[in-house]
Amino acid sequence: MTAPSPESDRFARLTGARRVWAVAAVRGDRARLAALHGALERRVWLGDRLVYLGNVLGVGPDVAGAVDELLLFRRAVLARPGFEPQDIVVLRGAQEEMLHQLLRLHFAPGPATAVDAVRWMADHGIAPTLAAYGTTVAEALRVAAQGPVERARWTTTLMASIRARPGHEPLLTSLKRAAYTVPRDLAGEAPGTLFVAAGLDPARPFEAQGDAFWWNDSGFERAAEGVAGDDGSWRPWGGFARLVRGFSRRADGPIEHGFGVTLDAGSGLGGRLVAACFAPGGEVLEVVEA
Repeated sequence: MTAPSPESDRFARLTGARRVWAVAAVRGDRARLAALHGALERRVWLGDRLVYLGNVLGVGPDVAGAVDELLLFRRAVLARPGFEPQDIVVLRGAQEEMLHQLLRLHFAPGPATAVDAVRWMADHGIAPTLAAYGTTVAEALRVAAQGPVERARWTTTLMASIRARPGHEPLLTSLKRAAYTVPRDLAGEAPGTLFVAAGLDPARPFEAQGDAFWWNDSGFERAAEGVAGDDGSWRPWGGFARLVRGFSRRADGPIEHGFGVTLDAGSGLGGRLVAACFAPGGEVLEVVEA
């Protein structure tokens, strides 16, 4: 398989996982996440891994509350004997990436670029996240039109608001780009399951995906169709046995397509929040909805 080396800290290598629970895009819906955690509490067992597939932030009614709920459940799981911090992984989604870019707004080459960036983020749902941390799109646009010093003051204030909520900064600065299992068979390491936020670019190698993991959902669908082998058979992209994502613009999950699984059922948009349990080799063992 073409997975990255285990030394890379950009990816979560889920070695030795008995099962993996994957949680779809939450989009700031704390109530649904709390209900889902209620169901997972008696289902996550020692040897399991728990992966939140990005977009915990988003367009829903309680962005900061969703992060608080994730942190609360994480602490509860880690308090059980045998669990380790690396057993719970949170991926970077588009919403987390937009917040990251806003915190770098003072590096924009000029006001016009900064204003265009904020407008684009507003069109893609950043407003509830800004509100969760004490500011607005209107304020971001006002500051974006100023010079770098004014923008730097604003980003410093925004970061202070994030730090004021216990656990938020450590979580948002420890996000992984992707996660993958490494199951073992009699011949050594067998192809595993790749977990991403939204997409990938089937034309790029694994380590060169960059932001395709949280933006390129159409690429995910092409990759899920598989790659034709020299013998005429079809195999999954990148040597993985299964590709799993937590976000889709259609939010029509949970659905299986080729070698891919999409879990997004529209949490934060009035739809359900989905978690699925996978065997290391990609078989779906259970689906839970809230």
